[in-house]
Amino acid sequence: MTFLRTLVLSLFSLVVALSGAVILAVIGAAIYFSPGLPDVRQLQDFELHTPLRIFTNDGKLIGEFGEERRMAIDFDDIPQDMINALIAAEDASYFDHAGVDPRGLARAAVELVQSGGTIQSGGSTITMQVARNYMLTLDQTFTRKIREILLALQMEQILDKEEIFELYVNKIFLGNRAYGIAAAAETYYDKPLAELSLAETAMIAGLPKAPSAFNPLANSERSLIRRNWILFRMRELGYIDNDIYQNAVQEPVTARRHYTQAEVDAAYVAEMARQYAIERFGDDAYTGGYRIYTTIDSELQPFARQALANGLIEYDLRHGWRGAEQEDIAPSLVEAQEQTNTQGLEEELSESPEIRQTARQAAQRSQTEVEGVDGDVSNWLQVLERTPNYGLLQPAIVVESSGREMQVLTRGGELQTIAWDGLSWAQPYLGPRSRGAEPSSADQIAKRGDLIRVMETDEGTLRLSQRPDAEGSLVAQDPRTGAILALQGGFDFNASKFNRAVQAQRQSGSIFKPFIYLAALQDGEMNAASVVNDAPVVLDDGSDSLWRPVNSSRDFQGPMRLRPALARSRNLVTIRVLQTMGLDHTIQYLEGFGFAPERLPRGLSLALGSASLTPMEMTNAYAVIANGGFQVAPWFIERVTRDDDNEIIDEATPQVACVNCAEGQETVEIDGKSYPVAPRVADAAAVYILRDMLRDVITSGTGRAALSLNREDIVGKTGTTNSQRDAWFAGFNSNLVTTVWVGKDSNDTIAEYGANAALPIWIDFMGDALEGTPSALPERPDTIVTARVDPNTGRRLHDDQSGGISELFHQDHLPDFQTRRISQELEEASGSQGSGTAESIF
Repeated sequence: MTFLRTLVLSLFSLVVALSGAVILAVIGAAIYFSPGLPDVRQLQDFELHTPLRIFTNDGKLIGEFGEERRMAIDFDDIPQDMINALIAAEDASYFDHAGVDPRGLARAAVELVQSGGTIQSGGSTITMQVARNYMLTLDQTFTRKIREILLALQMEQILDKEEIFELYVNKIFLGNRAYGIAAAAETYYDKPLAELSLAETAMIAGLPKAPSAFNPLANSERSLIRRNWILFRMRELGYIDNDIYQNAVQEPVTARRHYTQAEVDAAYVAEMARQYAIERFGDDAYTGGYRIYTTIDSELQPFARQALANGLIEYDLRHGWRGAEQEDIAPSLVEAQEQTNTQGLEEELSESPEIRQTARQAAQRSQTEVEGVDGDVSNWLQVLERTPNYGLLQPAIVVESSGREMQVLTRGGELQTIAWDGLSWAQPYLGPRSRGAEPSSADQIAKRGDLIRVMETDEGTLRLSQRPDAEGSLVAQDPRTGAILALQGGFDFNASKFNRAVQAQRQSGSIFKPFIYLAALQDGEMNAASVVNDAPVVLDDGSDSLWRPVNSSRDFQGPMRLRPALARSRNLVTIRVLQTMGLDHTIQYLEGFGFAPERLPRGLSLALGSASLTPMEMTNAYAVIANGGFQVAPWFIERVTRDDDNEIIDEATPQVACVNCAEGQETVEIDGKSYPVAPRVADAAAVYILRDMLRDVITSGTGRAALSLNREDIVGKTGTTNSQRDAWFAGFNSNLVTTVWVGKDSNDTIAEYGANAALPIWIDFMGDALEGTPSALPERPDTIVTARVDPNTGRRLHDDQSGGISELFHQDHLPDFQTRRISQELEEASGSQGSGTAESIF
């Protein structure tokens, strides 16, 4: 007995000592961490945040960012099934503990040791999650966990269980930008919480653990396992009986993507505005109710998006079929579930073999049949639902390929047929400049279970398509103010968020040449009739080998005037113009067009557009030409307000071009608002002459296709870089300047010129943008005069000399007169044979 008494006393003392140690440790932690803890009472006044919203210049929504896809709900309005589902999934003893569940923490600690550092199940209560989500960072540290525990204990003393639960359900992230259970109900099921079925309720309750991995839109097979585990837990906890459980676990997946559509698709601009807001307001940008009004024109932006998409798709058709996006997709959810990866579902699957069994049964119950298609296609429909459109391109799954037609399943379960007219283009892609043989049957293109892209033609039929292998951008700008009116940074924002309009620095090629010519016209060193030799040149560029530039046509045309040289984009003429002007002088002049001098190469290759510049930079430089020579800058944020009282936080006051302003005038009023006048950086006469020269690019040069617009006020320039890596067209009238770039992100060749790849997109956009608008030509400066010149020498002709062509000149920069020539008979009679000039006789 003495031994037993001693043993009991010893064990009792050990337990008391350990308990005391734990209590002391908790007290010590509380004393140490309490001074740095946030005030829990602030949760009593917590307000839900309003998102950042982005609009066009006339108030149409183009983007929404932040945590606002949330609909606040009071505890009393939460359906009991949702409360039970969340408790079953996250914290079974929520209404019994004081903020911390010792058993849960102990379980997490044991698993931490057993797994070598990985916790398989959570140890956080709902109260602890509220403390973390509202008041702490998400750092995975023991210090944060201790602070989380202490805050949870405090929270339970100040707030009741219903208040804490209400905070929880309004804050948790549930995927697809849904914050809170009410927003998730709308996002996934397009209905209020009260109308959700029990299975739908359990599906949402399963999302807090891993909103991406268990998302019914992204992975319906995994979400079924998670959902049915929660239903199993609800039955085990007595929240539902077995009959209700059996019905719920058999319910098919019904989640679909539901979200507010932007009124105008300008996702690249919306992202630019978001980045601006973050730089300006920090993290408060997403929650402070800011409304950003951009300069984007709601009518022009859709034209930009459509034109670029059409042009890139047409480019792609010319280069061949690269194959299906995915192959051998299982048609049914049962087949897909057998193939799914269950990593991360260990806790759910280990609970009971019933979980996998009921998930499989639910998959079987999800069976969906489509008229005309054999068998269950439930997984095909799920794949189509979660696969985004890329611009005009919709996803489709091949059902059958036979003969000269293809049957495909499209989103919504519609069986459609692609006739041979929509398939015959699909010669296999072999390389940028080569394609394989034309297919003779549909099964050579794609087979059953392949995910492809289709687009609707103007006639309402389907055509096989694919995400283009090339990318592009389009920027449209108001040359008078610098405001960006339309911007598309790629084929589709869903396909690639890289904004090529402002982020892609690409060689500009021949669209840079006009600025070299303008530098020569500005100084009067040359004029539009100056003759320069289009002949081979060999230069030392500082490398081990000599530089031997050539024209794109690989020929030489000898002496020629600047006007036809620019229209025909002659490389060697432009190099000689830059040589004449001097590199340093020209680079200094180009600063006035917004070109950063450090970005311009210090070599004669500058004449050929070797500078790597963004499409926006090139657009703005052309805007300076279009407005008559005033240094405007691109901008796209018109004003920023607050949602609550519409208070103006920021408002743009850009420098604007003012052709009719008096010399020295500093401000000008436009639509009742005062703006500073932009400085003049180019002579009005020089700009006018250059613009007239660029008109020849349209009428007789590389831009002749633009004549289809039947407008006399448009001018522009094509551009193509080495190995046809970049294709450009920049053009304008006095009211609108637009630049189009086409290329590959990899910088591989696109195997086409600017006139083939970029110009058709520019024509498509400008045709729509300028439709119904009057001609917008500049006023002719008083300093401009017209004179006849000899087309071969560029010299002026006397009034009594016949022939010649008319040319524009600055009155102070007229060329010398052509020497009068006499007839051979008079020369022989005078004894001055061989001179050919009147001066040698008289």
